[in-house]
Amino acid sequence: MYRWKERSGTPLVLAAGVLWGTVGPAQVMAAVPASPVAVGGARILFGGVILAVAALAMDRGSFAGLRDAWRPLLAAAAATGTFQAAFFSAVDRTGAAVATAVVFGVVPVSTGVCERVASGIRPAPRWWAGTACAVGGVALLAVPDGDVRVDPAGVALGLVAGCCFGVYTVAAKRMTGRGGGMAAAVSVTLVAGGAVLLPWTVAALPALAVPRGLALVGWLGIAATAVAYMCFVTGLGRVGAATAGTLSLVEPLVAVAIAVALLGEPMPPPVVAGTVLLLGGLAVVSVPRRRAASHRAAPSRADLYDGDQATGAVKVESTTGERP
Repeated sequence: MYRWKERSGTPLVLAAGVLWGTVGPAQVMAAVPASPVAVGGARILFGGVILAVAALAMDRGSFAGLRDAWRPLLAAAAATGTFQAAFFSAVDRTGAAVATAVVFGVVPVSTGVCERVASGIRPAPRWWAGTACAVGGVALLAVPDGDVRVDPAGVALGLVAGCCFGVYTVAAKRMTGRGGGMAAAVSVTLVAGGAVLLPWTVAALPALAVPRGLALVGWLGIAATAVAYMCFVTGLGRVGAATAGTLSLVEPLVAVAIAVALLGEPMPPPVVAGTVLLLGGLAVVSVPRRRAASHRAAPSRADLYDGDQATGAVKVESTTGERP
């Protein structure tokens, strides 16, 4: 039974990545005259409120139990707000292609390191192999068509954002074993992160109040935030954090697929190669390996946190995918 639970977490984490991957294309298609920071703030704030209402409807005492998980909750909330500010500042300074490559290239490694520090869990060799392929694929997907503008401060901010994703993932993983409902916990982290960006969101209210803006915030808040985050943290309750960080790289892959299919963007050779490499890396990490041990043997700690588990933002949005 425990093996089934591990495997069942992988589709949930992948589902979250797929929904997060619609964020960038949705922003492009909506063409709302609001800053990305304002859209990101409105999205996580709206999604957090939806989850809070759902948590209260399911269990009015769900928030009371969060007192036992205040440390990981605080870490997740801080990572959410910091990710938003760092990522969008990185995009502004060094461009979407470079910023996205830096952030998503750091995410799997930062998640694995954070899990190692927080839980003492060492990723398996197959995780390193799959992650290397996936990170290489993301780098190829982010190859810009024109001149590359690299700003050292922008790159540094991208590194901060990628580390925040890892902190959020591990914090959310630890919250799954504490008191309080996960819907309540996630809603608190999202609302807190949205509060940090509230000045930008309030300033952009006229632009967001038009029909296209409302439709964009509705999709991002409900599907790409409330549903996606619940899929992510539920999957984290069944798999390990380091693998989820790698599996979340399906996000830029989905963003590229939508851009090519719906937005008519070209698919040059580097994108094709990156897609193949990224898919290969995800397959290595997500496909469970067979064990020779007897199924009657009790699972060990190493079994429960082996490299064939999935793990992994505070995702906030990226112009090519998503993110906390």
